Amino acid sequence: MNESEMEVKHSKLVYFSNGFGRFNDEFLTMAFGAYVFFFYETEIKLNVWLISLALIIFAIYNAINDPMIGYLTDRPFKFTKRWGRRFPWILIGGFPWIICYLLLFSPPTQDPVEGAIIIFLWLIIATCIYDTFKSLYMVNFYALFPDKFRSIKERRTAAGLGITVSVFGIFLGAMIPPLFITFGDIQSYAFMAIIVVIIGIIAILLAIPGVRDDQENVNLYLKKVKEKPERESFFKTMKTQIKQKNFRAYFIAFVFYQSTTACMIASLPFLVRYVFRMEAEAITPIMAGFLVGALISFPVWMFIGHKIDDNRKTIILAGALLIILTSPLIFIRDYLLFVIAVFIWGLAFGGFWILLDPVLADVIDEQVIITGKRSEGITYGVRAFFGTFSLIIMALSFAIVHTLTGFNERVEIQSDLAIWGIYMHTALIPMIFILISTLTFWKLYDLNADEVKINKEKLAELGL
Repeated sequence: MNESEMEVKHSKLVYFSNGFGRFNDEFLTMAFGAYVFFFYETEIKLNVWLISLALIIFAIYNAINDPMIGYLTDRPFKFTKRWGRRFPWILIGGFPWIICYLLLFSPPTQDPVEGAIIIFLWLIIATCIYDTFKSLYMVNFYALFPDKFRSIKERRTAAGLGITVSVFGIFLGAMIPPLFITFGDIQSYAFMAIIVVIIGIIAILLAIPGVRDDQENVNLYLKKVKEKPERESFFKTMKTQIKQKNFRAYFIAFVFYQSTTACMIASLPFLVRYVFRMEAEAITPIMAGFLVGALISFPVWMFIGHKIDDNRKTIILAGALLIILTSPLIFIRDYLLFVIAVFIWGLAFGGFWILLDPVLADVIDEQVIITGKRSEGITYGVRAFFGTFSLIIMALSFAIVHTLTGFNERVEIQSDLAIWGIYMHTALIPMIFILISTLTFWKLYDLNADEVKINKEKLAELGL
């Protein structure tokens, strides 16, 4: 590894602060994914297919919204030189995004049958407003990563330490809401949302030092823009990126990884309420088991990553272990054994999770060499575009499984077939998704260690 690859330009405090930007993504994703579908189906008692349709419409909007925001913010503005490329948008999007979470759990008081259309429209509008600000925040936050952290060592270290912070986002996203939710009490969900908003705002404030652009990189960017002021259209830029083989491979794998997490997170309230017959706070030990396992594994996976020195090989290894460890979750009916199994599962998940950003950063480096310019905003917008398919997959999976297995949201005791359906979207379907994701990296993704090093040298020559 050459000297430029070993370069470390930022302190660990910057890595940790940057991690609080990721914290909010994980925190809100958990609080959104675990309870929105469950809330509207089991508490509001809106028809499961109307919920799924609303979330599909929201996902389609999100698919258009994310890459478009990436394209619109992926250019210089009057404030760029002083405030940076990404930092202003992170703040402009971040605070409203957090506050809009409250809208999701404050639907109009209507009969779920006679007033179904009103509740349905509210769900669409609330999720779309929420997503608009989230996209403005997240597209620019993730676009900052490959630009701010340039060397392989920094990317792995920043991802490792940043994810360590963000794990607490998942933990709080899993732990805090159940403490304020009472199954059967709709108002408790609104109070829970207020607590989530307060925590989210604090996290954004803590993220500020770590999400500022490096002035050196901003100046380099503005210089390149001045040398080549013409700008390709949105669709031409997006088409160029999609033509990149490793770009396509990454995003196929990413969609199924996201689908895995979306299904498992959204399954937890169903599992706790209808299988284990416990109250909402029982979700916390399950998530704690997963997170402790993931936290323990992070230093190990960082060591393995540096030792193997090949992101492709390491993420395939983590994926293979994850497939093996997901299978027992299909059959465990004891609550305590399930918590232990999820802890062991977290050990493998940590490796797959920690490598997603470094792998995408390698893809972006190849992309910059191909195009001769940096357009990370569109890339992360496209990532969000593909990521929305996971929401569609999750919503359809739940609707189909609940319909076929006879899940009845109006009763507390479900049939044996309905219980089996809950295990299907908790573990069986996610296991299939992570298998597809891992096979995609193995068969289609070919950026090995040698290719990555060559790309680093080319970037240095291009001054990018």
